[in-house]
Amino acid sequence: MKKVVVGSDDLYPCARSAVEYLRGRGYEVEVVGSLRTGKPEPWPDVAYSVAQAVARGEAEWGVVVCYTGTGVSIVANKVRGVRAALCPDPQTARGARLWNDANVLALSGRLTTEVVAREILEAWISVENPDPSEVPNIEKLKEIDRATRRE
Repeated sequence: MKKVVVGSDDLYPCARSAVEYLRGRGYEVEVVGSLRTGKPEPWPDVAYSVAQAVARGEAEWGVVVCYTGTGVSIVANKVRGVRAALCPDPQTARGARLWNDANVLALSGRLTTEVVAREILEAWISVENPDPSEVPNIEKLKEIDRATRRE
């Protein structure tokens, strides 16, 4: 079973829907932040927890949610080995996986409806491997990450 970690700084409907959808698709889902505590949590802590789990290989990929999705994506991208993408729609999510090998999906709790969250996740999980023509670019990205990060 594939493991995914999902974290949110508040109890947004799209975050709850993402957990439900992924479990329904057979994923083992670990929840962090508000999804675990039931109350608002600091978005930097939530994003960092998700990103660390992905970077350590404890989860295949992650989902982070805050009001805009921007803060959690910034924090997640501070962790070596994490490639977080803020995806407002399914095509962006598909492209993030296909062309950037993104491993953390960031969503806006304000803008993302439950239906759109499921569509975004469906597009995200539809891509199992990056586009072979993009592998050299993805390797360059990973090299930049290794050269510029200490963590």
